[in-house]
Amino acid sequence: MTRLVIVGGGVVGLMTAYYAAPQAESVTVLDRSRVGDPGTASFSLTRSVRHDYLDHEYARQAAEARRLWLELQASAGRRLLVDCGCLNLAKASVTPDIEATYGARSFDVLAQLDLRRESLDGSDLAGRFPQFDADAGWLDVDAGYADVTTVTEVLSAALRERGVQIREGAEITSIRRDGGAWEISTAEGSLTADAVVVAAGLGTNDVLAALDGCGLRFPLRPDRPAQSKYFIPPEEHRHRFTDSFLPVFAYLDVGIYGHPIVPGRTPGVKIGFYHPPDVEVVPSPIGSVEDFVAHCMPGLRDAEVVDVAVASGVDTCSYDLVADDEFIIGPVPGADRLYVGVGWRGTGYKFAPWAGLTLAQLAIRQDTGYDIGRFRPARFLAWEGGTTS
Repeated sequence: MTRLVIVGGGVVGLMTAYYAAPQAESVTVLDRSRVGDPGTASFSLTRSVRHDYLDHEYARQAAEARRLWLELQASAGRRLLVDCGCLNLAKASVTPDIEATYGARSFDVLAQLDLRRESLDGSDLAGRFPQFDADAGWLDVDAGYADVTTVTEVLSAALRERGVQIREGAEITSIRRDGGAWEISTAEGSLTADAVVVAAGLGTNDVLAALDGCGLRFPLRPDRPAQSKYFIPPEEHRHRFTDSFLPVFAYLDVGIYGHPIVPGRTPGVKIGFYHPPDVEVVPSPIGSVEDFVAHCMPGLRDAEVVDVAVASGVDTCSYDLVADDEFIIGPVPGADRLYVGVGWRGTGYKFAPWAGLTLAQLAIRQDTGYDIGRFRPARFLAWEGGTTS
């Protein structure tokens, strides 16, 4: 059986361990900080889980990931996904060509894939979601957000039950082949493995630099929202902004996304200002989260506003982007049974079960049931004429 070492204890690394453990001789997760470190890309309080992509392949992957999330949720007996829906908005005074907006176009993809969806005009919105002032909305029905704190707790408990060892504060110093196996050295000692999975986020190139004879580096860069704030409505109106009444929402054409209040955990409606790399920025009067509220969420115009990082200390969101805006998942060229998953483009948390299962299948059986050719790491061997760094 396979001895597996996973480098990186974020959500993808933990999901890989979860799926691999029942089929492996041993699984060890090495993390250079700690599981649940608020400074890492996979930690916050809530993360969107949705299907509304312009690219059919990502929408299909999101649907498969949701299936896996629901399996994990049923097994754990705890709520991991809050299915409040995800609503894309449009308003003619903000983006005049409503049919060209992200919401309208992604709705077409949902329709082509026969995923549950609803289209709402201005009167529908006013009746169903009076929190918004908009002319159109498109609801991804089987969507919402992941409760990240609960996910981390559930995965950590499941990994203990499955005998997975987690070593925190483990800085990789070298990875080399030794007698047909991998020798992974850290300052605290060495481990021997038959297979290695690197799921180290923005630290991936540091790990590749420790891999004996590997010149491959990925064109990664960090990113995060320009703004992330909580809008805290008056106490008497606060219930209207919880997930029982308010969906996850977005107006990606102008860089806006938002999450409802999580009772007992978040103080207000979280609204971020961020332009995803795969969305064309449309000129508009919205240049901040405050502008969005002024134009589209009248019920929050008099809300108290606090910075998310100040209020929670953790719910800030950070992303690892890749230059060609595609996932990187698969075998590292020239490194037998060494695999990598990175470059989640700011949207990776929702895909974590799919990514973890894929990496676990590769590590254990050297193949996967998913078509991942589009995401192969080898494409960067010829990136801009050679190895990148």
